[in-house]
Amino acid sequence: MPTSSCSISSPSDAVDPPRSLKAASPRKKAVERAIIALLFAGSTVAVLTTIGIVVSLVFESVRFFQIIPVTDFLFGLHWSPQTAIRADQVGASGAFGAVPLFVGTLLISAVALTVAAPVGLYSAIYLAEYADPRLRNVIKPALEILAGIPTVVYGFFAIIVVAPLLTQGGEAIGFSVSSESALAAGLVMGVMTIPFVSSITDDAIVAVPLSLKEGALGLGATRSEMIIHVVIPAALPGIAGGMLLAASRVIGETMIVVMAAGLSADLTINPLAAVTTVTVQIVTLLTGDQEFDSAKTLAAFALGLLLFLVTLVLNIAAIKIVKKYREQYE
Repeated sequence: MPTSSCSISSPSDAVDPPRSLKAASPRKKAVERAIIALLFAGSTVAVLTTIGIVVSLVFESVRFFQIIPVTDFLFGLHWSPQTAIRADQVGASGAFGAVPLFVGTLLISAVALTVAAPVGLYSAIYLAEYADPRLRNVIKPALEILAGIPTVVYGFFAIIVVAPLLTQGGEAIGFSVSSESALAAGLVMGVMTIPFVSSITDDAIVAVPLSLKEGALGLGATRSEMIIHVVIPAALPGIAGGMLLAASRVIGETMIVVMAAGLSADLTINPLAAVTTVTVQIVTLLTGDQEFDSAKTLAAFALGLLLFLVTLVLNIAAIKIVKKYREQYE
């Protein structure tokens, strides 16, 4: 009966581990520690900068509310921040009711999102589900070029092209359209925001697992039914979050509103009239040499704090929506 022999390999026969798995040299460890320290310093600077911005806004806003009551600021219906410089001046006591600014901001934002939301969504669906790959490689970069155009160029386009067209078109059908209107600013701002909505929505749609799409098609659904009943619900968290982030972007826009909507702080919901926004008034109040000891100048910080809180709430809402409706696919 043959005997089986087993050979025991000596330690010298063992395969040496790859150089990448060997213990890191002290020099590599030092480089890694330096990179970690650099990353930590960068994140610390970002956090401290944010804290500094918030503290400065709160501090100056408290000074403003010591002069102007909070209720007058939040619920006042008239905005005229002209205050007397000398004690002997009259007729310039100032009115700091911010409601017209809130309404103007919401009006222009509503017009912009009415344009950007459906166009951005439809373009993303087409690029993700219908477009040929070669056509997608052309259309998507061309669409994203809009995101790189400076806002002042959009402002020029609004006052030179869009506003005159709206004025002439309104006169032709019997409507009085101001040369500076919320509609003109909102339309151009919506065009500017289309790439933002489209890019986020496209990423959310592309991230939907292919197995879900193939399963729906295998059950007999058409491509449009598959998109409506499978793709959109699955990508809804990303789409909703993108819409809220786009709203934050629109609310914070300034240049287009200055050039196309004007500086008139009128309380109106008519999109054909001239309005102004919170950001425009912040720029107006802080233009030129200012001393930060009057209600007129300090009002800019109160508006800034309010704008910061609104955008913060929108961003938090976007994160909550994504977390609440996100689905895990295997």
